[in-house]
Amino acid sequence: PRTITAEVFHPGCAGGTCPTTVSHRPTNDDSAARECKGIGCKLPPLMRQKHKPCIGDGCAAHAGDDARGHSSPVHVTDRAAQFLDEFPEFGSERGAFIQLTCDMKPTNEVPSEDALVLQLQLSKSQERLVEALRGQQHEVKELQRLLSEQQGTLVNQQRDILEQQRRMYEQMEQDRDECLEIADLCGDTQKCLNTPGFRCQGMTERDANSGMCGHGYFYNSDMDECQACNECDGEPVASPCTFTTDTVCSGPAAGDSALSMSWAGDASLLGTKGHILAHAFPSVQLHIQGRSDAGLVSAESGHLVLRQHGLVWLDENLSVSHGCRSFIQVCLRMNNTDGSEGRDLSGIRVEQREGRSLQSVTVSGVAEVGPGHIMSLFLRSASHHCNQSSEGLQLYDPVGSTLSLFWLSHDTGAVAMTAQAMVSAHYHTNYRPVFRTTSTSDPYVVGLTHDGRGIRFAESGTMRFVFQQALYSMGQACVTEGFQILSYLNHNGTNSELFRAFKSGVHYRDTSISLSGAAKVDPGDTVGFEIISPAQCNVRFFGDETGISILSLVWIPAAISSSLSAAVAHTGLPSGAVRNKPLFFYQTSPHVSQMGLQGKGSADQKRDFVFRESGTASVALDLKLIHSCNLVKVTLLRRSDSDGSGGGREAEGARPTPVAQQVAGQMPEGSQWASVSLRASFQVHNGTAVFFTLDCVRGRVNQISHQTGSGVSVLWVAA
Repeated sequence: PRTITAEVFHPGCAGGTCPTTVSHRPTNDDSAARECKGIGCKLPPLMRQKHKPCIGDGCAAHAGDDARGHSSPVHVTDRAAQFLDEFPEFGSERGAFIQLTCDMKPTNEVPSEDALVLQLQLSKSQERLVEALRGQQHEVKELQRLLSEQQGTLVNQQRDILEQQRRMYEQMEQDRDECLEIADLCGDTQKCLNTPGFRCQGMTERDANSGMCGHGYFYNSDMDECQACNECDGEPVASPCTFTTDTVCSGPAAGDSALSMSWAGDASLLGTKGHILAHAFPSVQLHIQGRSDAGLVSAESGHLVLRQHGLVWLDENLSVSHGCRSFIQVCLRMNNTDGSEGRDLSGIRVEQREGRSLQSVTVSGVAEVGPGHIMSLFLRSASHHCNQSSEGLQLYDPVGSTLSLFWLSHDTGAVAMTAQAMVSAHYHTNYRPVFRTTSTSDPYVVGLTHDGRGIRFAESGTMRFVFQQALYSMGQACVTEGFQILSYLNHNGTNSELFRAFKSGVHYRDTSISLSGAAKVDPGDTVGFEIISPAQCNVRFFGDETGISILSLVWIPAAISSSLSAAVAHTGLPSGAVRNKPLFFYQTSPHVSQMGLQGKGSADQKRDFVFRESGTASVALDLKLIHSCNLVKVTLLRRSDSDGSGGGREAEGARPTPVAQQVAGQMPEGSQWASVSLRASFQVHNGTAVFFTLDCVRGRVNQISHQTGSGVSVLWVAA
């Protein structure tokens, strides 16, 4: 059997000469050694516990108990060996050391004092080992998770690369020789060179802008060749193919799974030379053009025909000059499926100006639609006494699309509402309109407050609005100082300003002022409006059924929408002879995960609005400035490099694509400030980046207001 043995080595005993028994009388040391029990034997004699002599018959039993160290035995189910070193304080006194070897199994018994020391050390070591193993196991699991994510990303990238290669090979296999198949290319077949498209020797961008590439082709300035326009393969078209830009596809077709979509097109004067109408007119329809392969909308006979149930938001950016004695009115109209008269969704009045300068107009509206509903754009004259000169009514042809549409499925739970401002029979300085509801798709979620001065919300979400108000003003102060329109958000009883826009004033004239923006709202919030006029300016506000004093609003649940607001940056603004300079902003709204201004560390800091999730975006820009330009152009561009990190110079072979543009003419005579607004909707994906540029033609930009009247808001809705 395995036992516990204790050997005592004495300096007086060497080798095997030590006797096992001693015949002489035991000394005090020998007695102490014999009386030593358990782990106490390790101690020098002076430190050992003294035992009292036993007298009487109970000594035997008492001795037996004492031999066990006054403790009951314990059973140890393991094997251990422990070597105890000498205590440094006392080991040199006697020169002796003790080696204790423990050999244990279930049948062995050891004193509990010794076993407890061993068991505690074993349990502590085991706990440390288990804890270390658990930590390593957690690290391995985390590494495995990261590896799985990286593998998934790599697989997706490989799929994209393979898909691009497949399309490239298909294009190479299907490449046609346009130089042989199409007659009169490049004016001379000897100058035509077959490429993936075709190339004309000596061709310039001016030739390309004149349509030299022909129908179905566009001029790629980076490759210096004509290439076939993208067909979008059944996807809706965000921007049609032009002489110098390819078709921009907007994503998957509208269907049961699509929550939001966008569409883009153009509006022009049909049947006129260019964009000029030389005769007097009571009303003229603008011809809408555009392509859509998704079945969302289609352009037919100059109208926009809806193909899907849902809610639509439309924005039209128009640059117009006219010679009418009074104002002209830009109208957005919807006709029902049954061919009934329909109703005007929105109307903006464009005042008469001396010198026939170009004026920028932005008209917006919202409606609940179904298949067969028709949208139309009209220009109406207040009188038949328009200037019948060769100039007449003229529209400027900008780059990008002038008309954009934002469609929302009913599956989003979105709500559309329109309200008309009540007619004001007297003059005002500060005017807070009172509304009455004209239409709403859900009066519980969005409605008017009890006094009609605000719009209340019952649930959290994101709203986009436009308020357009027609007015007539008298007084030179109206022209000098102009008007301001403000929107307020009341949250928990506290008012805060949301947005502010500026409009140059008129003297004995009719005009319109409008404000659009997007913001987050919570249950119980209300939104109100105010128009501020100069003290020495008499203003009268009008309202009728043509949409000239209307509030249009759409609300989207917070789970699938977000908004961003930004103000013009205090530094880095373009000034002087400005030619296509970018505008810089800083964010004023809380950060959201779906989009944001490009952060620090980049060359184009606070220039790009970068989107991080796919969806549909709707932007509204207002700019207040002082200039002497013949033309002021504000352009919204989409970056071609997907990561939006061009660093101030576009990636090689990639140029930004214009999404929309607004053009204004000279500043009104006598006015201190001028303004220009731009609104547009478009499809975005993860990595899409857009930015704004300012261009001054023949003149200077002297100042851009960064305090009030300038800013941008963005609405994002999941696709």
